[in-house]
Amino acid sequence: MEDFLKKISGYTTLSAEAQLAWVKIIHGRKYPKGSFLVKTGEIAKKVAFVSKGLFAQYALTEEGNMVIKRFFSEGYFAASTPSMLQQCASATTIEALEDAMVWEYDFWEFKALTERYTDIAAFYIKYMEQHWIIEKEPEELALRQYTAKTGYEDFVKKYPHLIKRLKKQHIAAYLGITPTQMSRIFFANK
Repeated sequence: MEDFLKKISGYTTLSAEAQLAWVKIIHGRKYPKGSFLVKTGEIAKKVAFVSKGLFAQYALTEEGNMVIKRFFSEGYFAASTPSMLQQCASATTIEALEDAMVWEYDFWEFKALTERYTDIAAFYIKYMEQHWIIEKEPEELALRQYTAKTGYEDFVKKYPHLIKRLKKQHIAAYLGITPTQMSRIFFANK
């Protein structure tokens, strides 16, 4: 759990009382490769801090093609946030691409803590601002503006730790290109 607490401290300092309250609702859980944090159609309830392993968040098109929205590796929080906030069916699936160990907690228990502890609320606000506003817009625009080759090069720069852990088809599904395009780019860069 030390990695979880270290991550939190990168956003705010928790009082001992707030830290203890949060730790009480956290549970360690293993997800074997191929298992799901949430499936499309389910109402998401948990937030998982990835301590070890790798997850992909994706949706399937009508043709059955995978569109990957996001990867969650060590140090990231994985969740179907719109599903949790709106208490509606998740539009995405979050699947373990590797055996994983997470620290997870019920989102609504966490939300109750944000109302009791201003330092936990400060974490929540800073985290959302950084990852759902500051980082999200440039990533979304880049994916729409880049050529396939430029998109791949940008992915390699931003996520070098993922390149050897992902199959080419996963990277292609994230970039919104075909596996054939991905192969051409991959072999052109060798």
